[in-house]
Amino acid sequence: MRQSVLTEQQAQFLRDEKEALAGFQLALAEFDLPHEALDSLQKAILQLDELFLIVVAGEFNAGKSALINALLGQKVLIEGTTPTTSRVTLVKWGEAAAERIVDESFAVYTYPLPLLKELNIVDTPGTNAIIRHHEQLTDEFVPRSDLVLFITSADHPLTESERQFLERILTWGKKVVFVLNKVDIFEDDSALQEVRDFILKHSTSILGGQPELYPVSAKLAQQALSEADPEKRARLRSASRLDDLEQYISATLDDTTRLQLKFNNPLGVAEHLAEQAGQSLSIQSEALGEDKVTAAALEAVITDYERELHSELPPRLAEIENILHRLEQRGLDFFDSTMRLTNIKNLMRGDKIRAQFEKQVLTDVPQQIEEQVQRLIDWLVQKDLREWQQVMGYLQRRRAQNLEQVVGESYGPRETRRRELVDSVGKTVQTIVESYDRNKEASELAASVETAVAQTALLEVGAVGLGTLVAVAVASSSLDITGILAASSLAILGFFVIPFKRKQAKDNFKEKMLTLRTKLLSALTTQFNHESENAIARLKDGVVPYTRYVRTERERIEQAEITLASLKKKLSELRARSHAVTIK
Repeated sequence: MRQSVLTEQQAQFLRDEKEALAGFQLALAEFDLPHEALDSLQKAILQLDELFLIVVAGEFNAGKSALINALLGQKVLIEGTTPTTSRVTLVKWGEAAAERIVDESFAVYTYPLPLLKELNIVDTPGTNAIIRHHEQLTDEFVPRSDLVLFITSADHPLTESERQFLERILTWGKKVVFVLNKVDIFEDDSALQEVRDFILKHSTSILGGQPELYPVSAKLAQQALSEADPEKRARLRSASRLDDLEQYISATLDDTTRLQLKFNNPLGVAEHLAEQAGQSLSIQSEALGEDKVTAAALEAVITDYERELHSELPPRLAEIENILHRLEQRGLDFFDSTMRLTNIKNLMRGDKIRAQFEKQVLTDVPQQIEEQVQRLIDWLVQKDLREWQQVMGYLQRRRAQNLEQVVGESYGPRETRRRELVDSVGKTVQTIVESYDRNKEASELAASVETAVAQTALLEVGAVGLGTLVAVAVASSSLDITGILAASSLAILGFFVIPFKRKQAKDNFKEKMLTLRTKLLSALTTQFNHESENAIARLKDGVVPYTRYVRTERERIEQAEITLASLKKKLSELRARSHAVTIK
């Protein structure tokens, strides 16, 4: 036979198709398709490795192996008068001649013959020796074959076992070509014609139509291969009658429709898998839809929480600043109304002035500050609990939706993981909400705020409570007017001393109030911002396993859809090329 069934353009397409399908198979492995589906593509790719498949069948000693060697032009298979093929043997291309025994019923022969890159041949055991496991292997190859060469021997034409085999393969609807081997035993054409007529008559009754029949002599064809003399080689080759059979095989395999089917079959399998992958992605995307809604809602809750904290905290802290501003104004008014010449007697009594200062200026400022800080703490704790409750509500609804699914429905690993994650995170959040102790949270927050304020070194160490701390700091301002005027001084310089001291006291008081306000608000702002960030971080940490999973799954599906679209485009391009290279 000729060295190649394919043109160079077709051979290049075949190489490109194999490479593309191998990449396609690798990509599809990430799409959670059933193993059976991926196996079907693997088999389709393997069929490209055995682009054309010829199954050779017949009784043992009919010369099947000899005919295969003659067609290949090389002694690839062992020949002999005793049964030499006791197992199904696949002959295919390999870098070196080798035999690999798969098991007692199947073997693979490789041979570095260019034709075998496009053509694989299956040599079967004799029809009179086929047993159950041979039948199974024969059944695997015959349906995939492009041509069944049925070899019958001239000395025992169409035996009973051969008839039974022919009846068996009728259901496969394969093209069966009869080869009458060993015609060199006939002394004249009349004897050959008699056997031909016998075979055609009985095979027609079995097959329902008259098959092609090619009389050959594999023996003479092999002698021609080893003959050095060109004239003798030509005579032997002509006498073998093998040329007609080879031409028929080449024409059959070279058929445009058959070649297109060969090229397009794995493309069809790949396209079918691409559709399955697309459907799988649609199902996954739909299943993830509610999770995307839930995850988006959770992220919105956290985002809104973060925004609300950042927007609502400054006005609440400003209330404390307003308390201090009012305190400062009362203090300035106190100095203006107290440090006057008409009040000289009282000015010489520091304890009385200090008492008036604390009563008129300080009044209930410590309590106001404590109450405002406590309201701020309660606001933050209550807000934190409310956000956890919102999160729990979303997760509980998602868990309920999962439970509404049809009982007994089977789920894949991804769906199972998603459900487990919803349950796990939902239960964690529910536990946090149910065990949330608002009083304890508020108490701990108050302690951390007080500690943060004290650590500014603004107030005396050892003071207890924010109110007390502030009271000590403010009250210390009154010391500047305690005993600042002595009776002797007032008698001589009172007119000049009092205005100067009043201004000095007011300036000093304003400076102290600025320091107090700045440090206190800075400490409170820093601490409450820190606590807000901690609350947000705890909330994020609580739901992040779920939201991260949903985000990762969404990204995976989106990337898979892009990959699948690219794969479909490549398949479309391959199909167009397949049509182009097979058009005559």
